[in-house]
Amino acid sequence: MYTLAFDTTGSKCSIALLKDSHFVSVFEQHMDYGQAEVLIPEIEKMLSAENIKFADLSLIVVCDGPGSFTGVRASISAARSFNLACPDIPVTGVSAFDAYLMDFSGDELAKKNVVIIETKREDFYYQIFGERGEKLSEPGAANKEEILSLLKGGQKVSITGDGAERFLYTSTGLSLHSIKMPSGIDIRNVALCGLKQYSDKRLNFPKPIYLRSPDVCVK
Repeated sequence: MYTLAFDTTGSKCSIALLKDSHFVSVFEQHMDYGQAEVLIPEIEKMLSAENIKFADLSLIVVCDGPGSFTGVRASISAARSFNLACPDIPVTGVSAFDAYLMDFSGDELAKKNVVIIETKREDFYYQIFGERGEKLSEPGAANKEEILSLLKGGQKVSITGDGAERFLYTSTGLSLHSIKMPSGIDIRNVALCGLKQYSDKRLNFPKPIYLRSPDVCVK
């Protein structure tokens, strides 16, 4: 079984190819913009290098946000286009929050675990999880003080996400258990989340996760 996973929602273009649960090839390139132009050619190169035809794939996994408005649209559009061209290949979407949560090993999970994603504005995207990975909040966008109000209470807190560094730049007053400061989503986590959805028979057809309006204005 071959699985193709990709992500353009953040500050890089990432692609992974798996055979069963083993990673065959991984591509990651940091870039502030232009991910859409890189994605398809790099997928073609990866499959060609491994002598794999697109029809040989058994599953396509995409990160469906939140993140850059354009980046989310690019990856979702690619995944849906692949599904139109090859409807027999199942496609599933993975939340960036679920992918980031996989940064924690078992003993690094606290009573509360929060994923903080950079918005490049004053606020953050966030979601809070329990000690077994269960969702304690819906995904949202809020400023630091609003998020802290949901985390305070004396319980240990673990934090991850590409917004964690800015979030922790000033004091939080939290009892911190584990801290991760990744520069972006690990595409391996996206792929493994998608494989779990496949094995659990609960595929999630890709739908963009938008938590705030796009930055557009009338000239």
